[in-house]
Formats: sequence, structure tokens, C-alpha cells
Amino acid sequence: MNNRCVLVAGGAGYIGSHTAVELINAGYEVVVVDNFSNSDASSLDGIERITGVRPTFVEVDCCDKEALGEVFERYDFSSAIHFAAFKAVGESVAKPAMYYRNNLLSLLNLVELMSEYGRENIVFSSSATVYGDADVLPVTELTPRKPATSPYGNTKQMSEDILRDNVAASDKLRGIALRYFNPIGAHPSAQIGELPRGVPNNLVPYITQTAAGIRECLSIFGDDYDTPDGSCLRDYIDIVDLARAHVVAIDRMVAKLSEERYEVFNIGTGRPVSVFELVKGFEQANNLKLNYRVAARRAGDVTAVWADTTRANEVLGWRAERELSDTLKAAWQWERNVRGIKE
Repeated sequence: MNNRCVLVAGGAGYIGSHTAVELINAGYEVVVVDNFSNSDASSLDGIERITGVRPTFVEVDCCDKEALGEVFERYDFSSAIHFAAFKAVGESVAKPAMYYRNNLLSLLNLVELMSEYGRENIVFSSSATVYGDADVLPVTELTPRKPATSPYGNTKQMSEDILRDNVAASDKLRGIALRYFNPIGAHPSAQIGELPRGVPNNLVPYITQTAAGIRECLSIFGDDYDTPDGSCLRDYIDIVDLARAHVVAIDRMVAKLSEERYEVFNIGTGRPVSVFELVKGFEQANNLKLNYRVAARRAGDVTAVWADTTRANEVLGWRAERELSDTLKAAWQWERNVRGIKE
């Protein structure tokens, strides 16, 4: 079994492609599987341009266990990272069955195949949504998980439980759940970034598309929350910082540095930023003005959530490093690159 080879399920997507770059830069071989349901093959070209290495790629729907099993037959990886999930809170409220089917079945297939083939390490792409509308902020890994406010958040809670229980039932499997806060930005090279299909569900690509003139107006969902400026508070983490956390997690499991075989870590900055602050920060970082308006609250959104990152800092040896202004500059540089917009 090759400890320097990692399967990246959903590796052509936003977080997956950035993680593939960081894994390759750290000396890992990468096998990407993706079905391009919310990603694009161009990300593989971007990975190659950044690293000089094209990852092995197999087009597979992770909900198809037989097809995923063929990847296990062909490649000798010891570790896997699961990104193969739908990720939009609002869409999950409108299409819950689609979210439960895809997000849970893809993970179940991966976990079962890892056990069947004797592969050891899984990093799971979890989310701060598992905390629901937390009573105490910032949240730590010991903060109680409250009922999820969306089907998306519920799939993350259930997926954590699936991984935890399967690790407990195995004498070999190790798992780490990384609870992301709000990933934003793009690689500084502008070769890869967030490329949503259709209307963006996440804030920053909607901001950049509005700046590019693709969207007429940015909607800010609610200005009457119990926060200093009335808009929601979030913990925005740079995508490259987030990607690095996966490499550190794989390193930790491969080296068996922990006696605990299932662990959870918050991956954020520890700093709350309001939606209004983010919009104004984007304008200042890129010296432009956005057309935006306040709209009604959006179903599934919590008022505020941000991370206590002490555990990730001290146990993983990881911390967020990139400045928010640099992240917002990279997001706009990526949008301009994709659209062919000159300075």
C-alpha cells in the first residue's frame, strides 16, 4: 500500500482542486475522481500549470459503488479525501432528497470500499453547519451539535456519524473530519478558483460575477440580524489555507501521530466578518464599487458562527495565514482571468 498516494474524491471541484495542488506540492501522488456535476475539467489543466504535474484522473460518480471499486482495484492509495458532495444551503432546502442521496451514498460507498480493500485513512470534508445556531461563540470542537438548519447541514452531521461509527467498528481505519467555515478566494496564480455552474450559491463568486457585470445586482440576505451591522457573521477562510489543512491531516494519519483514530478539527480564521464587511472589503481591496441591495433573509442561514481554532493550531500545527484583502484580490483576479477581463 502506497502511503504517498491519495485518492481525492471530487478533486476537480473548488476545494478538491486546491487540495490536489497542495498534496502534489507536498510530494504526494494524487488520483482524482469526479463526475463533473459541479466542477469542470479545466481545473485539471490548472493543477498541472501550477504544479507541473497532471494528477491521475478517472471520471466516476462516487454514488456508483461498482465504478468507484474499479478505482480501488487499479490504484494503490492508502488515504482518501471525500469532497464529493453538494454544498449549497439554499439548494438543499429546495431539493433535500437530492442532497441526502448524493452526500450520504457517496461517503458510504467510499467508507465501505476503504474497509474492503484495507485502505487506512479518510479525511472528511465537514462543515461549520454541524453546529447549527450555536448558543455560545466562537464554537469549539466540543460545542454541542444542535439540530441542523438545513438538509445540507444535516448531511454533514450524519456523515460525521457514519465515519465515526465505521472507524470505531474497524481495527485499521482512521478518520479526520475537518469542519470548514466559509472557504473563499482562489489560488494566487489565478489558474484555479471557484467556478459555479449557473447562478452562484456562495457569496464571493456572486460578488465577483457582479463586479464583472455578469450579475446585475448582489443580494445581501437580511440586514435585521442581531449583529453589529444587521448582516450575518461568518468566518471566511482562504481556500489555500484550507487546502493546506488537508495535507497536514493526511500527514498526521499516515504517520499515526495520534492514539485517537477519529478526530475533529475546526478549520477557520477565528475572526467573524459580516456580509457587509466582506462586500466593503472586496471593494477596497480591488478599488471598485459593487451594485448591491438588501433582500429578505434566506432559509437555512444562521445569524452568526465563527471558529475557535485552538485545537487545529496546537494539535495539527496548522493555522490560517493569508490576509482577507489578499484573498479577495485573488478571487477577483481569478474572475478576471476566467472572463478575459483586462485591468
